[in-house]
Amino acid sequence: MKVYSKISDFKIALDELKSQGKSIGFIPTMGALHQGHISLVNESVNECDITVVSIFVNPTQFNNSDDLENYPRTLEQDLTLLKSTKCDLVLTPSASDVYSSDFVSTNLNLGDLETVMEGKHRPGHFDGVVNVVKRFFDFIQPDKAYFGLKDFQQVSVIKFMVNSFNLPVDIVACPTLRESSGLALSSRNKRLSNSDKADSLIIHKTLLLAKEKSTLLNPIQVTNSCIDFFNSGNLKLEYFEIVDPLTLKTLTDTWVEGATACIVAFCGDVRLIDNLQLK
Repeated sequence: MKVYSKISDFKIALDELKSQGKSIGFIPTMGALHQGHISLVNESVNECDITVVSIFVNPTQFNNSDDLENYPRTLEQDLTLLKSTKCDLVLTPSASDVYSSDFVSTNLNLGDLETVMEGKHRPGHFDGVVNVVKRFFDFIQPDKAYFGLKDFQQVSVIKFMVNSFNLPVDIVACPTLRESSGLALSSRNKRLSNSDKADSLIIHKTLLLAKEKSTLLNPIQVTNSCIDFFNSGNLKLEYFEIVDPLTLKTLTDTWVEGATACIVAFCGDVRLIDNLQLK
């Protein structure tokens, strides 16, 4: 495994591999890696000749400066964890390198995708996501890119971007990995105490309740029931919505195939996100 902090050095190494006809799998991360990230790496290793991981805390996708400042940064541990895999190249660039003078901002109209759920509650977030991912795609030009479905809406946004720019990359969405308790693996979990983690189990319990009640009630009835249940716990709910998996529009009276419950809550000042397909 080779690690590069400068994009120019990284591109030289990558271009050499591409000249040999090697297929490239790419996993963009913001570090604080966990087994969920490793599962993406392993998928790439199984499907591609070369696996590339980026570790970059992207400042442009944070709409809260405190969240950016407090985001866990564990580069040495991340690299140690990646060495246990068959990852080939790791890119750890600076913000000044990613957003250098040759960077051209992408202005993509995401339509309803940026007005619901994460787009509604984190203004500008997906603009930052689109710009950094497209930036990486442009100079890496991967054959496949791997994303976790814990960030359900993000996967939809990335697919929309790829289709909009007709980019020759296959987006591979991988299942959410969970702790044995059911808590979704997340970099932000590093900021939770054991008691915080116990309190946060209300998130997964709420999603399981939604799945159970989806066999008996319509979406708005399930939503109201789940919100009441969640509020019996200690976390602060930001939103709970049941949405169409393609349009992400809120479902009310009728179910659709792939209907998905999406939830975001705060444990103290730690923002946690999760989802579960109900149908």
